[in-house]
Amino acid sequence: MELAPTLTGQTVQNQVREAGINPNYWYPVAWSTRLKAGEVMPVKIWGQAIAVFRDTQGQLQALEDACPHKGVALHKGEVSGDRLLCPYHGWEFNGAGQCVNIPYFPSDQKLPCAQARSYPVQEQLSIIWVFPGDPSEAEQVPLPTVPEYDDPNWLMVPIPGKFNAHFSICNENTMDVFHGFLHRNLQGWFDPKLLHLHQTDTDVEADYQVSYQGRLSQFLGMSDRGDRVTTRIISIRYRYPHYSNTLEGVSRMYLMRLPVSPTETRSFTLLFLKIRLPQTLVTVVRPLLSRVIWRFLLKPFLDQDVEMIESEQRTYEGDRQRRYVEVNPAIIALQRVILKQDGVQSSHPTSQSPHVDDSELASIP
Repeated sequence: MELAPTLTGQTVQNQVREAGINPNYWYPVAWSTRLKAGEVMPVKIWGQAIAVFRDTQGQLQALEDACPHKGVALHKGEVSGDRLLCPYHGWEFNGAGQCVNIPYFPSDQKLPCAQARSYPVQEQLSIIWVFPGDPSEAEQVPLPTVPEYDDPNWLMVPIPGKFNAHFSICNENTMDVFHGFLHRNLQGWFDPKLLHLHQTDTDVEADYQVSYQGRLSQFLGMSDRGDRVTTRIISIRYRYPHYSNTLEGVSRMYLMRLPVSPTETRSFTLLFLKIRLPQTLVTVVRPLLSRVIWRFLLKPFLDQDVEMIESEQRTYEGDRQRRYVEVNPAIIALQRVILKQDGVQSSHPTSQSPHVDDSELASIP
């Protein structure tokens, strides 16, 4: 539905800070380069502990991080061929979670029925993804589409993010273009205007007009001179549970969200830039240029956002009944989607949140 992009005071309902996730989506858990063949790592998706391992042939597997024998964390074990060995007794589990060998059992003795839950897992966009919900739905749910990923005309900058806060607070920060004031000392954007807003049960689309001025805007190709004010349109698309945005003629960003727990969130972001340098030079220095842009241009922005996000979380934890006033209708639309998706999944056995029905959703204007 189309929503009026009018800035008016509205009361924020705090149930969004208690919302759970809809598990029937793909969630990013690690950068692909962090897991080599024969290695195992622990990850969490909304409190679900999962051991992800890459077998000796390079194939990814994901099992519940608890041995069905004694409950020992499987990520502390080791990989042998296509199996994960429990560190306690050496029980061996295949990628389907079935116990296929107990080293001290006679070869002719039947194995006990010991089954670790397995999860759909795949590797795309330099990221490892896990599907924590109903496995039968995994093939029907697409990953984010990133057409720039293999395009040599774009420079890709991977951006890691870690926030000690509920994912709703992090999502609101990404949707909120009005916080350019925070980044004013970094030559951030200014004079934002919300132009267009659209919402469905799973999506929020918002277009903002923003202005830039300074050396950073000149480096990014927004203008030939840093002392000139340049006005651009930034289009933000939230398609639960991930983001993308486009800064007119300059950049495209894909932010993939991992809700680790009610108080911890991570993000795996791919930023694509068109740098105003000769293509031959960009090709040669691409990895170094990517790291320099992240470390010296982008990380200071993220550090400021992290400080605000975590401050908001601490205040909420100090008084969960406190009421807040929001003026950006895009934030209210985002909260509706989060609560709607929490309501969709509330009957799932992994849910950690109370059911939110339509009457509660109606309390958010």
